[in-house]
Amino acid sequence: MTEDSGLRKYRKEIDRIDDEILKLLNQRCEVVRSIGALKEENGTPVFVPEREREIFNRLDSGNSGPLTPEAMRAIYREIMAAARELERPMIVAYLGPEGTFSHEAARKRFSSQTQFDAQRTIFDVFSAVECYRADYGCVPVENSTEGVVTSTLDRIFGSTLKICSEVYLPIHHHLAGQGTLETIKKVYSHPQVLGQCRNFLHEHCHQAEIIESSSTAQAAKTALAEGPESAALCGKIALELTGLPTIMANVEDSAYNTTRFLIIGRQQPEPTGNDKTSLCLGMPDKVGALYSALEPFKKAKISLTMIESRPSKVESFSYSFFADIIGHKKDPEVKQALQEAQAICSFVKVLGSYPRGND
Repeated sequence: MTEDSGLRKYRKEIDRIDDEILKLLNQRCEVVRSIGALKEENGTPVFVPEREREIFNRLDSGNSGPLTPEAMRAIYREIMAAARELERPMIVAYLGPEGTFSHEAARKRFSSQTQFDAQRTIFDVFSAVECYRADYGCVPVENSTEGVVTSTLDRIFGSTLKICSEVYLPIHHHLAGQGTLETIKKVYSHPQVLGQCRNFLHEHCHQAEIIESSSTAQAAKTALAEGPESAALCGKIALELTGLPTIMANVEDSAYNTTRFLIIGRQQPEPTGNDKTSLCLGMPDKVGALYSALEPFKKAKISLTMIESRPSKVESFSYSFFADIIGHKKDPEVKQALQEAQAICSFVKVLGSYPRGND
């Protein structure tokens, strides 16, 4: 058998498989349309994080390879996004402008087929969802090296919206510009990014003026407009949108640099067996108040994954505490611990129970 005839044989087999995949995808879409009609009739949300988790878990357990779990999830995320569009087009607001890491996180969670709406501030993302201009919002909440995003915590406390999903996005920053390391006199980026690349800038760009920008996307646009003496620290999407050449890739100080994003909406997902609950706890002004408030969770052997204090903004030097615990508010042990905490705290607000992000 010649090389050409061997290739033709395999390509013919691929064509046959593709035809079968297309046929099955269209069958799936017909079922989705029926589901969409039922959801419309019952007022059920189109985006159901717990159902997506169930699908991924089932496919993970049945995937014998060579397709990797990551590749499988990426493919099915696009398939499910196309299905949601058949049910009802969705709008997802995110912290813009186009090309930010929030944009990348939103695309990762909902796929590139979703309609995205860039917002100027985190406050505006919440407002877009609260006022029904968007179905969901995507906002950053914490970075593995720079800590929490306080404006997100402050805004979600006063909102009626719930956290319904989370996204972990590995963050890679690229030094980009039309010149070289030797020609750079200005480096633009968002303050958080400058902090995440502090050592790199000190070692490689000590001769340059470091200038804060409103976003990494805006930094890339500014560097592109100013020419070879300016550069930007930005992400992959910003480079794709501007066409700015990469001078050095992956310049973040930590190889484990990751940002956690919250998906906010008006629904509360059902338990999946692998969930997280976010809380805000109000503390009475007395010795040992925080210890007492956390005691019910310790007694129930409920893990605490994050705690952060914020000024209550009600009186001087009084604080509320934001916390993430493992479990769903409907889980019996979590439900009992929350009831006990409510008897100790001045208030307990559940900000959302949702599937834990693991990809």
